[in-house]
Amino acid sequence: MEPEKVRAPNIRDVARLAGVSYQTVSRVLNEHPSIRETTKQRVLDVITEIGYRPNQAARALVTSRSRTIGVLTAQTADYGPSTSVTAIEHAAREAGYRITVTSIASSEYTSIRVALDQLLTQAVEALVVIAPQVRVLEAIRELHIDVPYVTLQNADMGEADHTMSIDQVAGARLATQHLIDLGHTEIMHISGPRDWIEADARMQGYLNAVNDADLRTRAPILGDWTAHFGYYAGLELLRFRDFTALFAGNDQMALGFMHACWDSGLSVPGDISVVGFDDIPEAAHFYPPLTTIRQNFAEIGRRAVSLLLAELQGTRVDQAQITPELVVRRSTAAL
Repeated sequence: MEPEKVRAPNIRDVARLAGVSYQTVSRVLNEHPSIRETTKQRVLDVITEIGYRPNQAARALVTSRSRTIGVLTAQTADYGPSTSVTAIEHAAREAGYRITVTSIASSEYTSIRVALDQLLTQAVEALVVIAPQVRVLEAIRELHIDVPYVTLQNADMGEADHTMSIDQVAGARLATQHLIDLGHTEIMHISGPRDWIEADARMQGYLNAVNDADLRTRAPILGDWTAHFGYYAGLELLRFRDFTALFAGNDQMALGFMHACWDSGLSVPGDISVVGFDDIPEAAHFYPPLTTIRQNFAEIGRRAVSLLLAELQGTRVDQAQITPELVVRRSTAAL
């Protein structure tokens, strides 16, 4: 004989145990201002005690509010975006919201539109976009999104009122200037892929630092963010070795380049100094440990939620860019 299923507590159970009407419980759940604090606390205590979970779909029908924030991302598996998503989820939960995440299947325009439509049809109240590609911004503008949204990319590429960003240009300048301060005058740059806003911003920071120091400008190598590309680009670049330092657009490409140095019989930093970008957790354990630019991915996620909640409440918060920091380890040395 199968055991009898235990019925989940419902709103009427809460009302009976709290000694109030179910309409009062509903008002508490929907944060109605007319409820006395003592009554509200008594209802909340019962909800905690019996483990009642409101039906979010039903609440949305009644209140016209889903209390859901949509998150559009291009690559949830990578350290940076995944860290930001986790921070967004925690901040949203603290504010009584939940999140729904949709990843873009490819960089094709149609795929971007489909992902955005999927989120918007779920009645999200606000939207965070962690997909720093030009095509994504174009799709957002064309859709005329009517909910508050924020994009996590360089402010110069997006609409100022809808942007929360880490200063990628400043970070790249820090990386390049560190190499210049060590006496390097011939500095290469492996960039991220075309159409990526972050790649363009980091390239610009590198070029600004080189130009300001009146050094020879070299054409950056367009990469794809992978260690695989960094390795094979490194093998080609090291055939000529007319440079003494390299700034890679992310830590993975820096890792691949250092592997190429090892296979070419060269020492890092004895022969070539290397700087990365992001400070992924593994960067401190590369051989040698990688000098890199640290981005606070968790902070930008928290700030994005604060910005959206403020807009939902008709207020504003500080949108100043977050400044990244240089983390010096053992992959760089004086010339």
